[in-house]
Amino acid sequence: MTKLKNEVTSLESKKTSRRKFFKAAAATGAVAATALAMPNISVAQSAVTLKMQSAWGPSDKDAFFIMNRDYAKKVEELSGGSLKIEVVPVGAILKIPEIADGVSTGVVDCAHTVTAYWYSKNPAASLFGTGPCYGWTALEIMAWVQYGGGYALYEKVLAATKLDSVGFFAMPMPAQPLGWFKKEIKSVKDLAGLKYRTVGIAANVMQGLGMTVLQLPGGEVQPALKTGLIDSAEFNNPSMDKNFGMQDVAKFYHLGSFHQPAEMFEIVFNKKKFQSLSPTHRNILRIAAEAANSDNYYKALKVYGDELASLVKDSAVKIVKTPADVLAAQMKSWDKVIAEFEAKDPLFKEIVASQKAYAKRHLGYLLINQPDMNIAYNNTFGPAVKAFG
Repeated sequence: MTKLKNEVTSLESKKTSRRKFFKAAAATGAVAATALAMPNISVAQSAVTLKMQSAWGPSDKDAFFIMNRDYAKKVEELSGGSLKIEVVPVGAILKIPEIADGVSTGVVDCAHTVTAYWYSKNPAASLFGTGPCYGWTALEIMAWVQYGGGYALYEKVLAATKLDSVGFFAMPMPAQPLGWFKKEIKSVKDLAGLKYRTVGIAANVMQGLGMTVLQLPGGEVQPALKTGLIDSAEFNNPSMDKNFGMQDVAKFYHLGSFHQPAEMFEIVFNKKKFQSLSPTHRNILRIAAEAANSDNYYKALKVYGDELASLVKDSAVKIVKTPADVLAAQMKSWDKVIAEFEAKDPLFKEIVASQKAYAKRHLGYLLINQPDMNIAYNNTFGPAVKAFG
């Protein structure tokens, strides 16, 4: 009897222990559930917001300003709202010539711009967007930056320029048009003496063709062309050019040029601010730039083609393919300009050597392997220029 009583007591004790265990587990589960719910509230309360100075805008028709805001949206979505970017249009805090220093000194946390806009501080900056053509597009330049040693050289340029910044590249842009002219350019001789707008080392290249070159911010280009301060100009693409109203002051739009065969956005951050962020947030800023590469490029191809057709149909713009002798003269000018800069700056020379080594092998593969797409296009549609008029 005593043995049976002891067994019953032991069994009740175990039941009591199990009840205590499940009660404790339930309490722990409730705490865990609360903890799981809390991060959303915590994130909202402690979200980091960066102020980004855009080199574009403020118009909602400005393709680059839209792409800038797209980048900010990607950052917020990837971070689940814990990292946000407030984008302000050009001039809201800093004007274009002030952006590089403004980011470096912390006036703003970051910027969406291009390296050509701080070319005057260090000509080597232009090699990351408005540099020479070795037969490559911005897609291949981006590949060189990512996998050919280009990014380390970009960091060396930042250090040599004493810019306390960290940057990423995004949006491999198509080659930029030769630009807008009031009279058709039929040969390289027609360029001599014209006042022209471009930026970066491209300014030196076009001076080599006998032009007088002014480096003006985007918003000043159309007024300068209208008043006669300049005779001709390029900015970047059919969408941006139309938004600026270039078609209202010139009717000959020359497409195809080696003066700026490729470019990409520079998304740049104040180094101290960037390093103060969590590793997760730093990775998000980088990955969002990589995502913007494809997204911006796809959007650009759609918008540029549509706007070019609109320029022809609605504004009587005449599309002109840049004459072959102009292209040949540009390449000769590039050779001379690059040699002059190499002689002055060992870092500039190092970057050019790296670009050439990468382009010779990896672009060589593409050129050998890729068929002439003009043949396929002409077979289906005829000459491309006829698609717009």
